Amino acid sequence: MTENIRLGVNIDHVATVRNARGGMLPDPVRLAHLAAEAGAEGITAHLREDRRHIRDRDIERIRAEVAAPLNFEMAATPEMLAIALKVRPNACCLVPEKREERTTEGGLDVVGAKAQIAPVVKELAAAGIRVSLFVEPQEEALEQSALMGAHIVELHTGSWCEALIAGETGRADAEFAKLAAGATLAASLGLEVHAGHGLDFASAETIAALPEIAELNIGHFLIGEALAVGLPETIRTMKAAIARGRRRPAS
Repeated sequence: MTENIRLGVNIDHVATVRNARGGMLPDPVRLAHLAAEAGAEGITAHLREDRRHIRDRDIERIRAEVAAPLNFEMAATPEMLAIALKVRPNACCLVPEKREERTTEGGLDVVGAKAQIAPVVKELAAAGIRVSLFVEPQEEALEQSALMGAHIVELHTGSWCEALIAGETGRADAEFAKLAAGATLAASLGLEVHAGHGLDFASAETIAALPEIAELNIGHFLIGEALAVGLPETIRTMKAAIARGRRRPAS
């Protein structure tokens, strides 16, 4: 078990608010600074092909101006690979991307799309960039991630969180069991294990009890809470929840 779990703060939806009005405000880079000052161990930003929220200049500024490590979420495309190799973020997380989706809807098909994903993993790793694959907690996906040479897998927690919100206890328990088994398998394959999507204070505290988890990446919930109490206070509350979860056994 890692002693502490890192918190990566996704600032995409700061840019969503900015873009709704146009102009420069709110500035996602300013919020990235605030997140780091409040204790976030990393900043996550997804440069989508359609540029619906984060823009190229945001990525460049975060990398140049913010001390916290940058986790650059990207599709496995030639355009995004070229940008990543130019910006040289600390890590790249390859995620699925569809133009019509509101947000990432599931894990990468690392088996079916191996021919597209594997060369991107290889080039990023050769450039000294840590490579993460956003995947479902499924045996075949985790084994293929290790074979591709990824350093990290980020387990998609969306299905579990949706079941929790719906009050579907049986489905939530089954989804959490998949996450727990996936984390164990991934660690046994030599992969660092991260998790994210849909997490709030309660679910982050719960999943923090899994001993293999090294990092949680959380965005939409934190930005929403920040509208009420401010981002620094929200991050401090989240880090306290994660710390509580780390101190108790997984259920």
